[in-house]
Amino acid sequence: MFKEYTQYDALGLAELVSSKQVSAKELLDAAVHQANKLNPKLNAIIHRFDERAYTEAQAGLPTGAFTGVPYLLKDLSFSLEGEPLTMGSRSVNIISEQDSEIVKRMKASGVNTFGKTNTPEFGLIITTEPKAHGVAHNPFKKGYSTGGSSGGSAASVTSGIVPMAGAGDGGGSIRFPAAWCGVFGMKPSRGRNPMGPAIGESWDGAATDHVITRSVRDSAAMLDATSGAEIGAPYVIAPPDGTFLQAAMRAPRPLTIALQKRPLIANTVVDKEVLAVLEQTVKQLESMGHRVVSAEPTINIEQFWHDFIVVVCAHTAFTIDNIERNFGSEHIKNLEPQTYNMALLGRSLSAVDLVHAKHGWHNSQYQTGLLLEQYDMILSPTVPTSAVKHGVLPPSRMDELLMRSSGVLNKGLNMGKFAFNSGAIEKLSHPVLSKMAFTLLSNITGLPAMSVPLGMSKKDLPIGMQFIGRMNDEATLFSLAGELERAGLFTKPAFEK
Repeated sequence: MFKEYTQYDALGLAELVSSKQVSAKELLDAAVHQANKLNPKLNAIIHRFDERAYTEAQAGLPTGAFTGVPYLLKDLSFSLEGEPLTMGSRSVNIISEQDSEIVKRMKASGVNTFGKTNTPEFGLIITTEPKAHGVAHNPFKKGYSTGGSSGGSAASVTSGIVPMAGAGDGGGSIRFPAAWCGVFGMKPSRGRNPMGPAIGESWDGAATDHVITRSVRDSAAMLDATSGAEIGAPYVIAPPDGTFLQAAMRAPRPLTIALQKRPLIANTVVDKEVLAVLEQTVKQLESMGHRVVSAEPTINIEQFWHDFIVVVCAHTAFTIDNIERNFGSEHIKNLEPQTYNMALLGRSLSAVDLVHAKHGWHNSQYQTGLLLEQYDMILSPTVPTSAVKHGVLPPSRMDELLMRSSGVLNKGLNMGKFAFNSGAIEKLSHPVLSKMAFTLLSNITGLPAMSVPLGMSKKDLPIGMQFIGRMNDEATLFSLAGELERAGLFTKPAFEK
């Protein structure tokens, strides 16, 4: 077996295969060994198809940037023909009839996929603790959350099972677990990566798919492989000048960076340790020749969360309705309480409510755009805290009962607006929303954003810093991330601790 497997990033492994120093089968042997050893403790991978991967390695994988590199896909929006798709739910078990477009492009890069990773039900909560598959453990500390919704992917990368894994981000779901697991996570611009063919845009453009990686260059090279419009794409955005990989390998020009300390969810407390890493990051940036200035977009934070919840609840209602129509009502009997409630809330709101929320999104886009006319990017914490213990973020048993009872009222009396106006929705959602107080902005605006692993807590848990870039300007983000990585500022992954 190739014992040096974890010493290389994905591009490094692909270079070894290309030069015939190792074979794709030897790399898969190493990844399977890592998965067999580590996954029983982590529960990061929930479905394996090793034999399929061995067959494909033997037959010859496509020639691309990542030929022969073992790979995992998040079990949410990545459809792989012939394999189950559960979306983290007890109510769904679909055998995919075709590859989604992004999976086709990832496969064309030469990766060798051998499993699917754990995710919360429909990606609706930012911790990976689904009732369908059980909790995913943070490789840095057992019993702590990986974050979500790409928690299984982040845990697989930082533990050394694979150097990168498929991930998606609708409210921070790439950046959030990247921050809590101490790896690199880039959310591309709206429209950069395909979402089809089944979906034109997910969550009205808030969600996009990409990867979680240990190295910056792997993320950049995969975006080179997957980006670009598809048939029926709602957006066609400009390609970069050159490649993203080239951008990641060159130093950025001196940047002017806006420093945002204010959370965009009211009553959110940012941990002192997180603020300390933020201040240290500012000093490091300034020592590199960049200018950091306190500035933030003018956003009504009381309206901000409301607009996001309205859109997500509407899409949750659609998802549940679609499953019921296509597969029957028995497929939605085992929904988790928060999913059930969000779907009912979405059904109770009107089309006018949805349009009002989208107008709120536009205002956030406009105000952030005004700020980014003066600054190259925005710096903030990725998450207000380091990872929390399991059981902190999912609803408690009492909250679940409240959700069920409010759901019954909602269904019978159409009390969606009352639930909002009474403050019940804000109270129940605040534990989760407060953790998303910095990540939500780039989902609502569609701007590219990344979480960079730049600190550790006293409990030996990673802390990530977020950078939000100008629209379509992933290149500058990659350049800065590469500069920070080459300076030795990235925290080490869990398998090196």
